[in-house]
Amino acid sequence: MTPRTQIAAALMRTEARHAGVYILIGEQEGEPRAYIGEGEDIAERLKAHDVRKQWWTTAVLVTAAANKLNKAHVRYLEARLIAEARLTGRVPLDNGTTPTVPSLSEADIAKMEAFLDNLMVVLPAVRVDLFIQRARPPVPTAAVVAVESEAPRFTLDYRKRAIRATAVLVNGEFIVEAGSLARESWAGLETHYCASLFAELVRAVILVPQGDHNVFTQNYAFSSPSAAAAIVYGRSANGQVAWRTEPSGLTYRDWEALQLDREANA
Repeated sequence: MTPRTQIAAALMRTEARHAGVYILIGEQEGEPRAYIGEGEDIAERLKAHDVRKQWWTTAVLVTAAANKLNKAHVRYLEARLIAEARLTGRVPLDNGTTPTVPSLSEADIAKMEAFLDNLMVVLPAVRVDLFIQRARPPVPTAAVVAVESEAPRFTLDYRKRAIRATAVLVNGEFIVEAGSLARESWAGLETHYCASLFAELVRAVILVPQGDHNVFTQNYAFSSPSAAAAIVYGRSANGQVAWRTEPSGLTYRDWEALQLDREANA
């Protein structure tokens, strides 16, 4: 793992000339973005192609000891990592398509899946959270009463399109609940950071068509109320005023200000 400012030194290492996969991480318009690629010579691939991408700030290079990965192996790893990243939907990808997983022998598939299992342990340890699931499981029935009584709940009503979404704030995460509705397609600017997130949620089957709308199939944790509102509206939105508390009807902004006042006076 190396910052972009030290990429030249990193690519001089012997391991950088091996076959492997790599992850580019950074931000575009203030929101996270990533790219996953592969190469028989990672250093050459990065120098020839991805150095032209302006937004990334960190590169993660993944190889095997003694250069034991071949082209088929790294294509398999790339396809599986892209599919996994899109399934989690945590960070929008700069990859245009999801490549087809190449055919490998049963033994090679087992080896590559074991390699991926190890990688999924290592990446969070170096603070790469691209593959950490944002979808949240339903609250167990026994815990429903406790959650409803303790966690702040919010509603967004988009009456013009008969869309209603609900969310809950749990442990600092703004979670839109399964069953909430969203616009049928992205209608905002394609350059908006949530345009790619909307597409990722559709690819990951977290948003699926239901009549004239999309519906959330799972609970999903957003980075902010505004990001959640943008996905529901299908365009840029101010979540600070779009979301309102249940049952008092305070905007998220007013509710947040009230919490701060209470803490200051406690």
